Amino acid sequence: MDIRPSRKPFMLGAALSAAALLSCNAIPAIAAPAEPYTVKSFAAVGSESKPDDITRLGNNIYVAFQNGVGPMGEPSASGATASTIQQYSLDGTPGASWTITGKIDGLHADEAGQRLLVTTNEDGNSAFHTVTPAAGDTAVKDYTYTGLTHGGGTDTATIYQGKIFITASNPADTTGPAVYQATLSGSTAALAPVFTDNATAAVANTGSTGTTPLALTDPDSATVVPAESPRFKNQFMLASQGDQQLIFADRAGTPQQSLQVLNLNGQVDDTAFATTSQQTLWITDPDHNTVHSVTGPFAAGQALSTVTPDTAPDYLASLDLSTGSLTPVPGLSSIHPKGLLFTSAQ
Repeated sequence: MDIRPSRKPFMLGAALSAAALLSCNAIPAIAAPAEPYTVKSFAAVGSESKPDDITRLGNNIYVAFQNGVGPMGEPSASGATASTIQQYSLDGTPGASWTITGKIDGLHADEAGQRLLVTTNEDGNSAFHTVTPAAGDTAVKDYTYTGLTHGGGTDTATIYQGKIFITASNPADTTGPAVYQATLSGSTAALAPVFTDNATAAVANTGSTGTTPLALTDPDSATVVPAESPRFKNQFMLASQGDQQLIFADRAGTPQQSLQVLNLNGQVDDTAFATTSQQTLWITDPDHNTVHSVTGPFAAGQALSTVTPDTAPDYLASLDLSTGSLTPVPGLSSIHPKGLLFTSAQ
């Protein structure tokens, strides 16, 4: 693993209007967005490919490029065995980059620790890493898991009320942990279950009552719902992608923990929440090997999700937190999203 300053050619797409087409030699052409959205597009800095998770730490954006590495760390078709974390300033100027062995599935900012939390290999052979950008040659630290009992890999790392939560992806069955809490010590990430794939949850869809036993087969992305959201404020949220469900955990990881499940009308990966109406939406687009920053009429508390149909390209949708309905955002239909991040311009 290494840190290296980026000196590769960088290509910045101009801001787009409804009448303009994106032109960038490094990616296939995509259609222009419709008004009232404005999009700036940033190509991969060099040979990196397949941008996935995205996060902000301080005044920089960090993007994980998976480079075609397999879900258990298998080499890509070109022989790549490592992913790349690329740093960008808020205007898209590239900075440093780091290589991490395996396929990065989770990339999350730990503001208190001024570091990035990184998980690799969602299906198995997983490991945990931290990257401290200010630490120079010692930026990357590797950890080995203990207590990984669900039979699969790890996907997303999230900070919830000061605790590191990690999702338990690709479970062997539906009886193991869906989410772990990680405690870091030395070179070990010790895991303890937060809740299981077969936990009981109250049904959260409007008009529904009662509880139901979960049977999660695909724990994936996770986030914390902000206080500005119309529902589920300050709760931990897990997407069980293939099950078309979102699990909301109030006071997660405590004896007072309670779960709700919102059934969706489609599969979702990442979900991002706007906390003000002035925020920019950053989107990774692996099909076009591009990172986009989008400004438009986003509302405080609005939730947007990456919808992942089995037989069509991924698309961006508004999420109704009462009904579970996912409505495509027509002005941004040419973008094939993966990772999502709402953040301020400063």
